[in-house]
Amino acid sequence: MERQKTNYRQKPQHTPVIADPSGKLQPQAVELEEAVLGALMLEKDAYSIVNDLLTPESFYEPRNQKIYEAISQLGFNLRPIDMLTVTEQLRQNGTLEEVGGAVFITELTARVQSAAHIEYHARIVAQKSLARRLISFTSNVQTKAFDEANDIDDLLQEAEGALFEISQTQLKRDVTQIDPVIGEAIRQIQLAANNKSGLSGLPTGFHDLDKITSGWQRSDLIIIAARPAMGKTAFILSMAKNMAVDYNTPIAIFSLEMSNVQLVNRLISNVCEIEGEKIKSGRLSDQEWDQLNTRIKNLYSAPLYIDDTPSLSITELRTKARRLVREHNVEMILIDYLQLMNATGMKFGSREQEVSTISRNLKALAKELNIPIIALSQLSRNTESREDKRPVLSDLRESGAIEQDADIVCFIHRPEYYNKSGIDGNGKDIRGIAEFIIAKHRSGAVADVDMRFINHFAKFDNVTPSFRVGETVFQSRMGTDEDTDHTDISPLSFGNPSYDTMPDIMPDQNDNIPAF
Repeated sequence: MERQKTNYRQKPQHTPVIADPSGKLQPQAVELEEAVLGALMLEKDAYSIVNDLLTPESFYEPRNQKIYEAISQLGFNLRPIDMLTVTEQLRQNGTLEEVGGAVFITELTARVQSAAHIEYHARIVAQKSLARRLISFTSNVQTKAFDEANDIDDLLQEAEGALFEISQTQLKRDVTQIDPVIGEAIRQIQLAANNKSGLSGLPTGFHDLDKITSGWQRSDLIIIAARPAMGKTAFILSMAKNMAVDYNTPIAIFSLEMSNVQLVNRLISNVCEIEGEKIKSGRLSDQEWDQLNTRIKNLYSAPLYIDDTPSLSITELRTKARRLVREHNVEMILIDYLQLMNATGMKFGSREQEVSTISRNLKALAKELNIPIIALSQLSRNTESREDKRPVLSDLRESGAIEQDADIVCFIHRPEYYNKSGIDGNGKDIRGIAEFIIAKHRSGAVADVDMRFINHFAKFDNVTPSFRVGETVFQSRMGTDEDTDHTDISPLSFGNPSYDTMPDIMPDQNDNIPAF
């Protein structure tokens, strides 16, 4: 026993404070660190107050890091936290002598009277730690920027990832008492009741889909998946046209696969109902030029914003999305497609882990901005080897976390792609029919929605055409392509927008603009 007392009294000196390269002292508050540790050993419930604020790395003094690590181990195992249990845990860890022995642990508890201010002190310690991380981050970036051997684009991506990782530590939100939440829920119910469309979310223009979802809901992450050539991009372009032009909803499209010109060419083909090959070659007949001249008017001044940055990182997306919402009041974001994104700057053991991180952060971004985010996704080849080609949730490519994080998971399936006869086993004509399968719906029903797919225009439409009078949408009795001449008659009608400057295709200000 006497030998132990002698060892405990060998109190080490404080670790000298190290200056950063600029000659300034690192941000630190050693006295507050010791006050927090002492308070944790005085009050049995104190650890629950600070455990989401602090980690061992939050402490500047190395021995304080070891003491808090021992306290965290006790808290994790639901064991009492006091100076005796902490001393014993440090002994088991083999670090008791390094921190100054039992004498120093006793001194920590003697320096504080209660844990009344522990949260305030812990927040200061956390802020000092964050400041040190930022200093280390900027110093590292500066050092690498001076090294001409480093590629500046790679360095920028790495810096974005590291800064994003640091910012994640600041995204903790306090709990909210239920009363104001109830008030907000009632307000949304009243808004939905007063809405003539009966939708609580953003209308897509696909009426059968809107009936099931009540429109895309704010803060939702929606995944739309399909095999190649099923029409993923065609669907979101058709939907973006409906929402931006018909309903004046500001939409942002992040196209990682196609350039902005390619995307707009497909949108023009969709809107003007002119084959894509003719749009690319410019070989249009006089009638098609008139059709282009007339119908493209509706696209001018539409609140559509396109970003075609290739290999977009989740950090870049977050930055751009915040700016779009702040500056252009964007109400929905479309991503084409998820597997082309990356989380550069972070380290992952596999591509599956990276995709999981991306999907998790897309959901967090949707909640942060309070807008729906729709991300397209590829499906695995499993569907090709099955007799039944209809996709299922397990077909989602590269990550089961996509299914877990998403509020809604949808599939696009075109039976005629696999059945060239155009007639299914029940004798049903499936030519031009696409199935929009809602396979997961966190706040509603799952269902299948039939849509028309016009292949040569890469366009999705309602099975039953519709037209609008004022704010009311009516279903037309004309239910087939043969009943509707899309060249002369439009399912929808619009007001005449104003035009300040136009390219070569100029609308007449007095024209009554026909819709498409």
